[in-house]
Amino acid sequence: MRTIISLFVISLILSHFLYAQPIQKNRVIILTDIEADPDDTQSLVRLLLYSNQIDIKGLIATTSCWHKTRVDPESINKVIQAYGQVQHNLKKHETGFPCAKALLMLVKQGLPKYGMQGVGDGEDSQGSDWIIKVLEEKDERPLWISVWGGVNTLAQALYKIKNTKTATEAKKIIAKLRVYTISDQDDSGIWIRNNFTDLFYIVSPGDDYGSATWSAINSYVNGINNEKISNNWLAQNIQQGHGPLGAEYPDVAWGMEGDTPSWLFLIPNGLNEAEHPDWGGWGGRYELYKPDFATQKKGGSGVPFEPETREIWTNAVDSYAPYIPSNYGRAVKMDTNIYKDNKVSLWRWRDDFQNDFAARMDWCTKIYEDANHPPVPTLGHPEQITVKSGEGFGLDAFETTDPDGDSFSFLWFHYPEAGSYKELIKVDGTENAHGAYVIAPEVEKEETAHFILKVTDKGQPQLSRYKRVIVNIVPK
Repeated sequence: MRTIISLFVISLILSHFLYAQPIQKNRVIILTDIEADPDDTQSLVRLLLYSNQIDIKGLIATTSCWHKTRVDPESINKVIQAYGQVQHNLKKHETGFPCAKALLMLVKQGLPKYGMQGVGDGEDSQGSDWIIKVLEEKDERPLWISVWGGVNTLAQALYKIKNTKTATEAKKIIAKLRVYTISDQDDSGIWIRNNFTDLFYIVSPGDDYGSATWSAINSYVNGINNEKISNNWLAQNIQQGHGPLGAEYPDVAWGMEGDTPSWLFLIPNGLNEAEHPDWGGWGGRYELYKPDFATQKKGGSGVPFEPETREIWTNAVDSYAPYIPSNYGRAVKMDTNIYKDNKVSLWRWRDDFQNDFAARMDWCTKIYEDANHPPVPTLGHPEQITVKSGEGFGLDAFETTDPDGDSFSFLWFHYPEAGSYKELIKVDGTENAHGAYVIAPEVEKEETAHFILKVTDKGQPQLSRYKRVIVNIVPK
């Protein structure tokens, strides 16, 4: 009997350990054509507010098609120095914010040359050498390269790796790389994709920015509330009255934070899964395929306009009906409007990540008790479960908490595009309680269905965190 009890206790401990694995920070190096557009500075301000949750390994000033002959590392330094003035207050809210001195050591620069003019023998730079140095560190985590402008500093690093290392060494080191570029802003992006065909690469190819998924961060969408991308909202919640870092956030010139989607998916919020772009998250959703060149449009930047020669992670379409508040009866209801295109996969989360940004900006000046902090969703079961075709199953998050003692709301929903089962599976009964009941569809082969739990507190601003439950549905 004592043995049975001991085994039961061990089982509970292991179960808890499995459900609550520590979150591993994603590593990232930023390539930015800062000063080509104020939006790079905007994105940098936001990034530094997450510098305790994302492992920033480099901040490299580069060129682009809009900024061809100069780089501006001093503009990166200026934002970091403003961050340094609020870092002590940020640490009152969460641990792990690096000091400004450590971040300044990560500022590097690429060559002040455009595109492939800066790639080849003798074209090494402080930035390209830094990328190689970080790749060679004894760290098996993937290294994300978040590209806000041109990508030739990475191209030069790859060129040098290929020409100075054995094929085996090069393959091993390049396998660590993950790249997300904000469209193509020089002629080295297509060169990289053509010459390093196994490289993990997310991009809306070419320079037709209006069709790119990332542009949804600042796109006005008819039929929804677009307040949180308005200049008035930015002034009140980010720029003014939030200390020196907020004051560094410039006014919108062409578009708000067009570069931010290249790293939003690295934030550990319970929804984002960086290694699975097709699962969807704050940075949008992307699928691996070779895009149809005949359907692409040419922009006016002068970057190459040519078909892809291999599969890339690129634009994916979501179908989405928002849940909207209801004054009477059930607190939320599904909107009758359904939106469907590749931008939906990003803007569907926009209110959530804008609120999160505003809350962290509050942390720059407020004490803990006067600010809001995100809820902590807690599942009562594993994040992956297996059920039989046609049978019912329960989902539950009864143990969810909020660090500020705020009231919070639950919302369970199926995300069809993220799994293999593409038809919408509705929650049976209410979807806004801590527990949900679902009847698995009839299937003839094993399928996966992703169910998302969104927990939103009632603090100001309202903050959301998530849990993703992957349901494996097997035939009877």
